[in-house]
Amino acid sequence: MRKASVMLDRDFAIGRTDPRLFGAFVEHLGRCVYGGIYEPGHPTADEKGFRGDVLELVRELGPTIMRYPGGNFVSGYNWEDGVGPMEQRPRKLDLAWFTTEPNTFGTNEFVDWCKAANIEPMLAVNLGTRAGDAARNLVEYCNHPGGTYWSDLRRQHGWEQPHGIKFWCLGNEMDGPWQMEYKTATQYGLVAKEAAKMMRWIDPTIELAACGSSGRNMPTFGRWEDEVLEHTFEHAEYISLHTYLNNYAEDTAGFLASPDIMDMFIEEVVAIADGVAARRRSPKRIMLSFDEWNVWYRTRRKRADRVKEGWPVAPPILEEIYNMEDALAFGGAVISLLNHADRVKAACLAQLVNVIAPIMTETGGPAWRQTIFWPFAQMSRLGRGEVLRTRVESETYSASYYDPRGTQDLYFPVPETPYLKVSAVADDAGGLALFLLNRDLSQEADVTIDVRNFGRLKVTEATELRHDDLKAINTKDRPNQVSPVDLRDVSVDGGTVKARLKPASWTVVKLSAA
Repeated sequence: MRKASVMLDRDFAIGRTDPRLFGAFVEHLGRCVYGGIYEPGHPTADEKGFRGDVLELVRELGPTIMRYPGGNFVSGYNWEDGVGPMEQRPRKLDLAWFTTEPNTFGTNEFVDWCKAANIEPMLAVNLGTRAGDAARNLVEYCNHPGGTYWSDLRRQHGWEQPHGIKFWCLGNEMDGPWQMEYKTATQYGLVAKEAAKMMRWIDPTIELAACGSSGRNMPTFGRWEDEVLEHTFEHAEYISLHTYLNNYAEDTAGFLASPDIMDMFIEEVVAIADGVAARRRSPKRIMLSFDEWNVWYRTRRKRADRVKEGWPVAPPILEEIYNMEDALAFGGAVISLLNHADRVKAACLAQLVNVIAPIMTETGGPAWRQTIFWPFAQMSRLGRGEVLRTRVESETYSASYYDPRGTQDLYFPVPETPYLKVSAVADDAGGLALFLLNRDLSQEADVTIDVRNFGRLKVTEATELRHDDLKAINTKDRPNQVSPVDLRDVSVDGGTVKARLKPASWTVVKLSAA
């Protein structure tokens, strides 16, 4: 039995969670759109073709903002192809995923779907094969009231009122050789600056995120962020980060340590952004948009598969099946995001349905929750408020995290990894939510949490997510094999919360004022 203690104080906060921290991502990739959120003819579909069963699960999941239409897809996307009468929209080859894009779902349908789901839309503009002119026209189409070519075209298409989209991404992963017309930091910085300038001339109220490098393991990382922000510092509010945690090495202990690498990544990008500000003697602080994050490593679409399959519409690709240990690593990532609420102001789980997603569907059939659904839904529901600084006393272990880059094997040491990873969020009603990950694979943990300055508290909710088999998954036939159960070994005694955590478990405790 291991022992751990946590000390926190309501007056010492990291920062308040922004509503946009609980976002997700829809891309024209595989069955995310077609057969995912949109399936005309499905038994639950409404008159617009939106799957009602998926909408119900999305509302339970609780995302607050949704990034669209990509991802790699956006770097070759002509947004004009996805608006206007459906029968007149062109079918085109998509070079991002080697599929055929029918364009029967586009910007206006996405905005309508967001309204149905009560989610804020986030749009990305194509800065790969296109540039600032197409971007500013899209802003005019979406946000200008009327009386101009593009705004009146939207009205002709049936959307009289402007969409009022506030959050815009300046391209996607523009340092990645897999990207259509990828660029050097200087090339991208210049085009992003000009696009941002024109977009904001159309609508001064929008907020903009510049592309960071595609990952911490990229050879461009660091220098890219510095150069891009030199060009875009005065024009953007955010710099983006992307991370996918993996267990390629089949090393569960190292896999569960990987969220600590995510912590380092966030802090490194903050340091770079603040260095750019320091050179300007500027009080402005660039915030972070972690607009792609998840566990992903099993499913890739190889070139041979693409050639064999041809150019299908919405093939079942990148459909990662998540198990129990994936949910644990995912929970660690949730804690990492919460614990950087002072600078990570937006984040998007990639993606929403079918494609590396918390929700799976069968075309024409049911939808169900994957294992990673639960930590996200709990974070979105209970993670609203002030994230508190915590002092965690826990035994540690040494791990090594494998993160491949092309043909080069990269091993990142993660020394002194605490078995217990924690985030604490105080709400405005005097309550407290605790998110706890026990990374010990064999021993329980007795945890004591000092909450003495909260006054009298009572436990109103306590659940644990675990399974004896770390490879256990949820399926259409067994949709709840991995799901939270009530945790009985938790109590409040005076100013101390006591909890006994099972090995390899994710625990959430909600405390309210007594």
